[in-house]
Order: sequence, then C-alpha cells, then structure tokens
Amino acid sequence: MASSDENASEVIDFKVEKQKNKKKSGKEELNIEGYSIDGLSIAGHETCVILPGLNLAFDIGKCPQRAVSQQFLFISHGHMDHIGGLPMYVATRGLYRMAPPTIFVPKVIKENVEKIFEAHRAMDQSELNHTLVGLDVGEEFDLRKDLIVRAFKTYHVIPSQGYIIYSVRHKLKQEYVGLPGPELKSLRLSGVKITDTYTSPEVAFTGDTMSDFIIDPENVDVLKAKLLILESTYVEDTCTVEDARDYGHTHLSEIINYADKFENKAILLIHFSARYQLDVIENAVSALPPPLAGRVFALTKENEEHSASIKYAETQFRFIYLSEYDD
Repeated sequence: MASSDENASEVIDFKVEKQKNKKKSGKEELNIEGYSIDGLSIAGHETCVILPGLNLAFDIGKCPQRAVSQQFLFISHGHMDHIGGLPMYVATRGLYRMAPPTIFVPKVIKENVEKIFEAHRAMDQSELNHTLVGLDVGEEFDLRKDLIVRAFKTYHVIPSQGYIIYSVRHKLKQEYVGLPGPELKSLRLSGVKITDTYTSPEVAFTGDTMSDFIIDPENVDVLKAKLLILESTYVEDTCTVEDARDYGHTHLSEIINYADKFENKAILLIHFSARYQLDVIENAVSALPPPLAGRVFALTKENEEHSASIKYAETQFRFIYLSEYDD
C-alpha cells in the first residue's frame, strides 16, 4: 500500500433516483443516467464498481459476489485493494461453469498478472480460464458491436490507467439511402463501406489518480462521458491537496476548482478514505457549488457499514488511527 489514505430505473432531468424498493441483498439500487450501479469503494480496503447493464466491472479488490456475473473486468492498476480479488473472480466463474471472462489490465503489468495466475494454477490445480488483454493508453478494444473501450492516462504513484466505454452507432451514408436491400448487400460484399460510424463516450472510470488527468489534453472524452466515475479520496480540510498528491490521489477541493471542465451529465465519486464517517462525505457532496451541485453523487453505502465496523474495533481494541492501511 502506498498511501496513508485512500449500487435500472429511468432518469428524469439527469437526476439520480434511489429506489424505495430494495434488492434481495438489502442494498439500495443506484441508478445514474440510465445506468444501474452496484459495488463498493473504500480507499485502501476494496474497490469494485459494477455496471450490470453493460456486463462489466471496474477493479476487484476483494471479489464481491455480485461482480462474478460480469463478463468484462477492467483493472486500473496493481494496488491490492484494486486487484486482490482477481484470482477469486476467475475461479468462481469457473466453479459456476460460466464463460471465461475477459480481463483488461495496463499492458505494463500484464506479465506480472499472468504470473499471479500461474502461481494459483500451481497451488489450486485448476485451469482458471480467462482472456487477459493488456491495453496501453490510447488503445481500443471492441467489447460488442455497439461498445468499445479505450484506455486513458491517469496519474498515480504506480503505473495506472482509466477506461472509457463508448457506444457505437452505424448510420447508412447519405448517398446510399433509399437503395434496395439486395443492392446494399452487394455493395458490402464488394468491400464498399456504406455506413458512417459514430462513437459517444458513455462511462469513464478513473481508478486512482491525481487531478492531473483533468487537464491532460488527451483526456477530453473523459470529461464528456455521460457518467464519470471519479476518485475523491479526501473530502475535507484536515487532509490537504498536498497530502492527496503525495499519495497519488484527488482532493474534492481540486474537483471544485476544475468544475468548469466537467461536461459530464453526472459524476459518481468513489474511493473515500476509511477515516470518513458517512455524514462527512454526504455533507461535503451536498455542499458542492454550481456547476457541480445536483449532478455529483457518492458511492457510500459500504462506507457506512465499514465506518461502523471501524468504530467497533476502536472501542474494543483501542485502535486510534487506521488510515495507514488506506491506499
């Protein structure tokens, strides 16, 4: 660990709606901009953000059960609270006889991730079938006919990257509009490109990063994605921007300072320090000024439960400060 700190309904007027009816798990379902979101993210302990509508998850610190059913997994970097659950994710899909997943990692750590699986195969004597894809910043991969992913540059203390999910739409070129189907088919078979392709950034996930990614000119689409899932490890003044930068993270005050750069319809903040009680996070988000007010939300359900367990531990064992375990 390098740092001291580190859940579909229709959306109306771009506002988030927490369902009154809860899932069988007892957790409220979170819907933002038409995307159902599940998961948890506590700095230094566990991050896994799940978008079941897209059949994918970002990072997998401890492999929550609800992540297992996702076909695609994107790893932002090699810190344990973001990658520690990877072997269990693959093993559990194998146990349930699900299709082998496709896992994306920064290309620079692909060889080491392969070694992790080799070690687990040797110990577990199981196949751990999966497809491992190493992506460099700027590289793309087709997930489906209507979805592609592109890796983008982030700024952490170890090699890291974020991911943008693009929707893909094909439209018949104007010069071919009105032609009969057989003629269009003939043109396609002869190699003629009869459609134009349009992409739109839908979801962007930063993983752990300093605020530098915001001003990187190559990351324009990150700030235009319909939904930006963004780390905000620190949310109040007892931890400074300098503290955040020392450990490769972003402070909420920096997000406020760069507010005019975010063209996203909604921003979901994640990766809050375990030191924060739920009310501290909620108060910080509710106090955000325009143009952020009303379109920034926080993934906090697990933080509430985690804070309760931390408080119990402090009472029973006289732990004074646990934030050194945050990353």
